[in-house]
Amino acid sequence: MKEVTVWTDGACSGNPGPGGWAAILRCGDAEKELHGGEALTTNNRMELTGVIRALEALKVPCAVTIHSDSKYVVDAMTQGWAWGWKKKGWMRTKTEPAKNPELWERLLELSRVHQLTFHWVKGHADCPENQRCDQLAVSESMKYK
Repeated sequence: MKEVTVWTDGACSGNPGPGGWAAILRCGDAEKELHGGEALTTNNRMELTGVIRALEALKVPCAVTIHSDSKYVVDAMTQGWAWGWKKKGWMRTKTEPAKNPELWERLLELSRVHQLTFHWVKGHADCPENQRCDQLAVSESMKYK
């Protein structure tokens, strides 16, 4: 099984507002950058979209290590929250629906295809790949201002 390392980030100017997402995929010596955006979105949606688009770009099942500065994404996947929300019909509590259920559903589908390991990285710190993803995501969000 191929081993792929991914860094992702999302950005939003206003929340909601124009947003962007980015991902860097690395497999051996090969590297690919992906990025895009939306006119009206939230930061959490862009964080999720970066991870989803990175995984969708993989053509075969892979062992993927994902680095994200989003506690929302990392904790929901490593703590099992996303699976719990799905089990409860996309509800966080009895009265509070989970946000972004269609994105979580897609990420959970992709987690059945790939072996995923999530790592939280401090945003805007000493991780060049995270900084590059941030630059790309912010640039994408500016296209919609």
